[in-house]
Amino acid sequence: MAGFDGTELNKDLMFLIDTLKIGGIILFSRNLSDPEQIKSLCLSVQEYAESCGQPPLFIAIDQEGGEVARLKEPFTQFPGNPMMKGETDAVHFAGITAAELTGLGINMNMAPVMDVVPKVSETSEAFVMAGRVFGNDPAWVSRLGARVIEELQGNGIMAVAKHFPGIGRTILDSHHDMPILDADMADLESSDLLPFEAAVKCGVAGMMLSHILYNKVDPEWPASLSHRIAKTLLRDRMGFDGIVITDDLDMGAVRKHYDIKSGIRQILSADIDIALICHKGPDIENAFEEISESLKDSRETKVKGEKSVNRILKLKQRFLWEQV
Repeated sequence: MAGFDGTELNKDLMFLIDTLKIGGIILFSRNLSDPEQIKSLCLSVQEYAESCGQPPLFIAIDQEGGEVARLKEPFTQFPGNPMMKGETDAVHFAGITAAELTGLGINMNMAPVMDVVPKVSETSEAFVMAGRVFGNDPAWVSRLGARVIEELQGNGIMAVAKHFPGIGRTILDSHHDMPILDADMADLESSDLLPFEAAVKCGVAGMMLSHILYNKVDPEWPASLSHRIAKTLLRDRMGFDGIVITDDLDMGAVRKHYDIKSGIRQILSADIDIALICHKGPDIENAFEEISESLKDSRETKVKGEKSVNRILKLKQRFLWEQV
């Protein structure tokens, strides 16, 4: 899944679709001007993918409400997760958001945030996610997050819960560098994992992995590149069979520590389905080449790749084929 520059179907975007065969795009403010332009962009992208013999594309956006909302006015503006008072607010947000996204041709929302921020009394330091979470009670986060997922998906928008297995405890912003979280499995199970378990139970379409190094779970790789977290914990232990997406591989947490090819090899080995690269540049083409070579060279990787393709196509069959 790739980001791109521009507000229309241009040569760069066509190259991503027809040559690199991306499975989806993600939209940012740089791609958006007004409702008609956005709708035209989404339609032209899907028509071009179809003309190339490709399945419909995931068209994703971060529309959490509050601090992170790519769609500005005239679209409905919400105060954000911390301001929600109950399930009615969650349903209201998700219902309106789903209707607005559907009207544009966007089919995936990189939301809700299912992270749990510790109570302020536990530390004087500011948690990086404090302005984006439902709260510090795992049961409350689970309840509201599940309602957002159910309402989005009940109205045709795929939801992606993030940032597995939880970044609420972190202070360093992974956009800049890699946070290290000194929490063991018991810590995660008592709080951070509970909302993601709720997301699995209510059938969330996707999970986004964090770029955090959980050094007592996997001391070598951050969650977004970790077999222990993506495969052993999320797939095997929690039973999640939807799509698993990395956070943006352009972020400093990964870019400063790993080259794209070693990152892609880790992704392929960990049963992760989608590598997310949000900015134009050589990493997108390099990732495609590494995927292609790995699938040729390793039967094990090919088998895992086929499983990923099946998960992706199953989701597209459910949400997209009737819409495009």
